[in-house]
Amino acid sequence: MPLRPVLPAILPAALIALAACSSPDEVRQKTGVTAQATNASAHATSVASSSAKGAARKEAEDNDLYSYEFSYPAEVGAYPELAARLSADAAKAKAEMIADAKQDQSDRKKDDMPFNPYSYGAEWKVVADLPQYLSLSNDFSTYTGGAHGNYGLDGFVWDKANKRGFKSEEFFTSPGALKDAIGKPLCDALNKERVKKGMDPITTEGKDQIWPACPDLDEATVLVGSSNHKNFDRITVWYGPYVAGSYAEGAYELDFPMTTGMLDAVKPAYRGVFTAKH
Repeated sequence: MPLRPVLPAILPAALIALAACSSPDEVRQKTGVTAQATNASAHATSVASSSAKGAARKEAEDNDLYSYEFSYPAEVGAYPELAARLSADAAKAKAEMIADAKQDQSDRKKDDMPFNPYSYGAEWKVVADLPQYLSLSNDFSTYTGGAHGNYGLDGFVWDKANKRGFKSEEFFTSPGALKDAIGKPLCDALNKERVKKGMDPITTEGKDQIWPACPDLDEATVLVGSSNHKNFDRITVWYGPYVAGSYAEGAYELDFPMTTGMLDAVKPAYRGVFTAKH
């Protein structure tokens, strides 16, 4: 079983990671953009649902300039600082998208060329909810008017007690150490998925090859999951488009149980929250 739901069919996209620089308000001041749609045909919805865990959030807008979707589950809403951070990141990305779309629309109008509406989507999901950590994935996508874009996946962990967030890869000493610890099963699993997609397996490295046989994990997203709700004992390695194969092949999502060897790749400070899956 995968650690998270299989990626849904999403709009073409260009990679956008967690925003770490200017605030949404700063972006709007610099670009002169507001969050209000400028076209009369705009349609927007915002839904919040509450539970014992917290408040989930789901927003959607669709107009002639752009479409926008953003959501997170109730588990995120239970931590106000986390919810505020994810909301701010999405607001910043949205403001930047609107500014770029307006500029593109204006340029194309001058050149008497058709304009394709932009899009941005971010869907946060729970990978594992442990007493100390909340492990999340972010399926995100954008489209910027071209033939196609890309889509991506972020892994993010919230430290509940310390109110601190970080990429899930930071649990490990290095991408290289984790790849070495997984070893041959990583490459075997990747080739197995290639065959399922109708591709040939890649078993050797060569300078004339377009795609590496087994890409390094600094080019992948790593998610940490749990089967016992107490410790992390599973991981997913996710290779996006153009990393392990062509855009047409799509992403590669590979799941592995934690082994004793893989525990050695965990930073000592976090080793207590990981366990080998028996």
